[in-house]
Amino acid sequence: MFQQIIDIQREIYLGFAVHMKDFAAGGGWASFLAFLPMGVVFGAVHAMTPGHSKSVLATYLAGSSAKAHRALLVSLALSFTHVTMAVVIALLALPLVSRSFIDAGSSPALEAVSRGLLGVIGLWMVLTALLRHSHSHAQGEGLLMGFAAGLVPCPLTLFVMTFAMIHQVVVTGLLFAATMVMGVALTLSAVALLAMVFRDSISYLMRRHPQLLASFSRATSGVAGLVLIAVAAGEIANWLNAR
Repeated sequence: MFQQIIDIQREIYLGFAVHMKDFAAGGGWASFLAFLPMGVVFGAVHAMTPGHSKSVLATYLAGSSAKAHRALLVSLALSFTHVTMAVVIALLALPLVSRSFIDAGSSPALEAVSRGLLGVIGLWMVLTALLRHSHSHAQGEGLLMGFAAGLVPCPLTLFVMTFAMIHQVVVTGLLFAATMVMGVALTLSAVALLAMVFRDSISYLMRRHPQLLASFSRATSGVAGLVLIAVAAGEIANWLNAR
């Protein structure tokens, strides 16, 4: 299954390269625009591979009281930031990206910032679980979580943008990145909704015991916060050891 996902990504990327080169050689917009919707498939399939903060997203939503529409907003914020950061780095801040072959496409500094912010959110979740009778999330908390988790740039978007910049047709990279956002958002939205279904299913089973449900809600929020703190601490420790 994983190899099939890799193969699909490779085929779409090679197709993008061919169409982008044709466009750069004066081939016109028609062929490239006809291929452009494949960017949605590219983003959706790529988001199925390890990474992209799927576990962080699911953990946060499982411990939150967010409704479905807000969970989707969190996944959209994560998707948009994840791809946009890669575009910004390619255009303005390429020195932030590791140039080693093994870590190509990674951005250690931004990864450390991202995990640090997630640790702060996790600490907030733990404190609210301990100090409040019920854990209610501020409206901006979920969007902040999505932004923080998405700070780690998408490596494939970096490759797409760099390839487009080398051939001096940046607009093709920007358009393809825009369609990739849609694809990534589709996959992460599915993860968000599945996390909501799991949380709500557990809540449904416990509704006959309101006090137990309230305790379970606080405990889930606290555990989710601890997981975010552990992820943040581990990533920052790895970043410090690598320096």
